[in-house]
Amino acid sequence: MGLNKYKLGDLISRHERRNTDLQYGTDDVRGVLNTKGFMSTKANIENRSLDRFLIIQHGEFAFNRRTTRNGERLGLGYNDTDQTYIVTEDYVAFSVAGHAKKILLPTYLYIFFLRDEFDRYVRYDSWGSATEFFNWEEMCEVPITLPSLSIQQKYVDVYNAMLANQRAYESDLENLNVAIAASIEKFKHSTSRIPVGELLEEIDVRNRNGAISNVQGININKEFMLSVANLGETDLTKYKVIKKNQFAYSAMQTGRDECIRIALYHEGEPVIISPAYSVLQTKVKSVLAEYIMLWFSRSESDRYGWFISDSSIRASLELSRFYEIEIPLPSIPQQQALVDFYNARHLILRNIAMLDKLLKDICPVLIKGSVEEAK
Repeated sequence: MGLNKYKLGDLISRHERRNTDLQYGTDDVRGVLNTKGFMSTKANIENRSLDRFLIIQHGEFAFNRRTTRNGERLGLGYNDTDQTYIVTEDYVAFSVAGHAKKILLPTYLYIFFLRDEFDRYVRYDSWGSATEFFNWEEMCEVPITLPSLSIQQKYVDVYNAMLANQRAYESDLENLNVAIAASIEKFKHSTSRIPVGELLEEIDVRNRNGAISNVQGININKEFMLSVANLGETDLTKYKVIKKNQFAYSAMQTGRDECIRIALYHEGEPVIISPAYSVLQTKVKSVLAEYIMLWFSRSESDRYGWFISDSSIRASLELSRFYEIEIPLPSIPQQQALVDFYNARHLILRNIAMLDKLLKDICPVLIKGSVEEAK
């Protein structure tokens, strides 16, 4: 069937449609991820005029030319939704050119961008010192080899089927979150409140024999993650051991991040966490650990934590102050009903993460497979 080699500049066109009539507002503002997607912006745009923001419609792309040192990846998004976004004018917006739509599918191009190989190319071709840039001119010079449109569609269909599966899980997750929120709201107004300090206690078990080397941290999503700290010269015997159904709690930066940093450990194999963290566990039989985690997964809990955090440079919510927070305590059967939702949500989140990794891993396979089939 044959292959054809191009430079992307032959196939894409830049556009600068501005939000001049302010048709789109703050809810439509997006940023781009270095993992290649759009996200709700984290920038403070409260007093910023949106009339110069770029409009991104279905099937269009945007990239941040400044982010090539952000995890060695280019921040880029592809709008495959029916919603229209706006992005800062510092970004570059583009789409597959009209004349090229018979030889290049937008989703196939997105799969091309999702590969690590593309990010390595970008990193190599960036320029600058403390801040590096990958501009429109460099994007236009990116080489691409294309099979026929029919072969592209075949592999795009594989990608879309996996994406649809992931989004079905995300829809289920949203429904579960609604059910959980409604139940918790009911308990807020019908159940007596108990201070956290009467439900949890701190324990301190150290990795004294150095038997555990798996070092974890917690993020603002209240999830465990591999530590990003440089541990080359670190004495891991001072690190704290955490086991299943125990909490990791960090008092620091609650006010800065507007987030109570707490996470419940689910795995069977113990790990270790920084000595700066606290390890907590339930100390009474009248509460389930998962129920406490559900309560502190709420944005309302985070806002309250921000409100009562101190005014130090670390904006901390010290453990003694955290213990003073009161939570409603329904009966164990009522808690268990919510925990069943929690466990289902945890399973869905794991499936979403697994599919997300599979989608990322399959992209180079799809591109390579389509090229090989066309030879």
